[in-house]
Amino acid sequence: MSNSILTIDGISIGMGETRKIKLPIVKLYTDTNMSMPVFVKRGKRTGPTLFVSAAIHGDELNGIEIISRLIQSKYLDRIHGTFIAVPVVNGYGVLNQSRYLPDRRDLNRSFPGSKRGSLAGRIADRFLGEIVSKADYGIDLHTGSLHRSNLPQVRANLADQETLEIATAFGVPVILDSNLRDGSLRECANDVGAKVILYEAGEALRFDELSIRAGVKGIIGVMRHLGMLPKSRSKKSLSEPRIARSSSWIRATDSGFTTHIKSLGDVVESGDLLAQIKDPYGEVLDDVVCNNGGIIIGKQNIPLVQEGDAMYHIAHFSSPSKVAEYVGNMQDELMENERNRS
Repeated sequence: MSNSILTIDGISIGMGETRKIKLPIVKLYTDTNMSMPVFVKRGKRTGPTLFVSAAIHGDELNGIEIISRLIQSKYLDRIHGTFIAVPVVNGYGVLNQSRYLPDRRDLNRSFPGSKRGSLAGRIADRFLGEIVSKADYGIDLHTGSLHRSNLPQVRANLADQETLEIATAFGVPVILDSNLRDGSLRECANDVGAKVILYEAGEALRFDELSIRAGVKGIIGVMRHLGMLPKSRSKKSLSEPRIARSSSWIRATDSGFTTHIKSLGDVVESGDLLAQIKDPYGEVLDDVVCNNGGIIIGKQNIPLVQEGDAMYHIAHFSSPSKVAEYVGNMQDELMENERNRS
């Protein structure tokens, strides 16, 4: 992208400037104006343009905290190129503590949108035109859905070599090869020339400290890889992230109350007991058993299950024990300061 003048909503930002912009979007029916908060930091030296977005799903809050910590950090004082952060894309969903927009549409299935389309379509069009199309790269921040937690992981189109390199630079233990979905931000970003990876970690409507710290560290790692920040002088490295061969969901085989046996990050093998489903009297109705070994990267938290509910998301690797070791190392490194304060 051009390193001279960047324009967002008619506002020009030159090299070396920092701006906070309220990007107008569709107002509420109460005649209350709505806007999308945009933070822009431009280095004095040329370099790539990276956008980071959060709360495309309004109940996914970890990304808001990740972006706020980045904005308040000293790292951005030294950047080359341009950093664009949008901490709240779907303000309507955040207000309602909901994944969706008031029209019940999923914003991440509404791209590229249209100026004259649905509410979701109009917001998608605005975000794509004013932010995404002006970037070379992007990182979209997500969490698990309601009552489900995700282990820190990156999802990306790994058939593209440059995207694979960015996903690896993020530095979390698990990388999932994820095809571009119709109507998704990643698909439409690709169409306008921006390579985007998706970071998944934690649970909806909750701040999770490990997920937040891993997200901040990951974005800084990507910026170092892109030459937006100096290379780290630290030689300490956890290990190379591992690419999952595939992943699958284990679903509830009955309806009832769940006792979980296994947790996020656990290595499981075929035949392992994951959970038990009981009736209100405590009688075991069924055992939930692993049918294909790997690492648990997603898990339902609520103890109530309906038959067919997705309970465990398992990623399959050639060397799951190495991934589990990386997960443990990541937890130790990122949470060390927290333990030292206690």
